Order: sequence, then structure tokens, then C-alpha cells
Amino acid sequence: MLDITRARKMIKRVFDLSLALIALIALLVPIVLVALLVRLTSTGAVLYWSDRVGQHNHIFKMPKFRTMRVDTPAVATHLLPNPKQFLTPVGAFLRQSSLDELPQLWSIIKGDMSFVGPRPALFNQDDLIMMRTQHGVDALVPGLTGWAQINGRDELPIPDKVAFDVYYLKNNTILLDVKIILRTVLKVLNSEGVQH
Repeated sequence: MLDITRARKMIKRVFDLSLALIALIALLVPIVLVALLVRLTSTGAVLYWSDRVGQHNHIFKMPKFRTMRVDTPAVATHLLPNPKQFLTPVGAFLRQSSLDELPQLWSIIKGDMSFVGPRPALFNQDDLIMMRTQHGVDALVPGLTGWAQINGRDELPIPDKVAFDVYYLKNNTILLDVKIILRTVLKVLNSEGVQH
């Protein structure tokens, strides 16, 4: 059983690394264009490095293209009183199109993230972190997308999100990962589930 688990992890890592390198090469021009767009439309760094909770609750720095002003409080977007007031001129577009997530390819190459897994919690989302830990979800490498992402994304209440994470924990395979990636692409193209 241990060898099967180790083999699955190795296959998933090779899959992630190969796909991330291919995506990085294929998306190099859009990445450069988005970086220029962020730089030219607002003050501050092009990338925002967010403290996120990784596998076994290890904190890592996750990059995103900056979509919020530099004075935005470091809390989940839905907890802000009026999230739209903090968006940069291109922030809404980058979030709707999920282009702000492209720098996370670096986190996948580095091994802090996978293409598919539970979305990494902010360091201060104590309720989400606690519930995931209670259910063993913290054993998973967090993902660029996940089962919860394609089943509700931003609007899911935390218990529902964790329930989807637990389902993925118990049923994850490369085939399910491919299904989640394909459904994510469709949702991104339709801008489904994005609240802010």
C-alpha cells in the first residue's frame, strides 16, 4: 500500500512538473503582457506574494499578479467591506479571467503547489485551516484548482468547501485531476463562480 501511495505521488509530481513547464512556455507571452499591464496601470510590485497554507500546514509564499491596491488589508476578499474599491484598474479583468493566477506556475514547479488540490488557505483563515486539519486534508499539496473550485469556487461556505476537499482526498487520481483541469478551463472561459 505504501509503495502504491508513493508511486501515485511520484506520478502526480511528474505530471505537475511536465504540465507546468509546457504551460510556462506556451503562456510566456501572455505572462509578460499581463505583467506590463499591471505595471503600467497601478503603483506597486507586479506580483503579490501571499502567505498561504501548504501541505501539512506549512506556510509558503504564493505569487499572483497584483489585482488589489497596495494598501488593501491582508484578508480574504469576501471579508473586505467593499472589495471593488480596492481593485486596481485591471484587477477585475485579471480576476474574472483568472490571469492573476498564472504566476502560480512557479509554485507548482517549486513543489509548493500542484495543478489540482484544495486551494491554499490564507495564513489567517483559521476556521478553514482547522476544519481541513481535522479531516486530514492538510496532507494534500494545495492546488491551482480543485474539486471545490469547480463546484462553487468563491461562493461556497467553508463546511461545503471542506466536504469537497475531503471527497478529493479520498478519491484523487490522475484521471480525476485531468477532469478537474478540463472543467476548470470551461469555468474560467465562462467566468463562473468569481465573486470579486
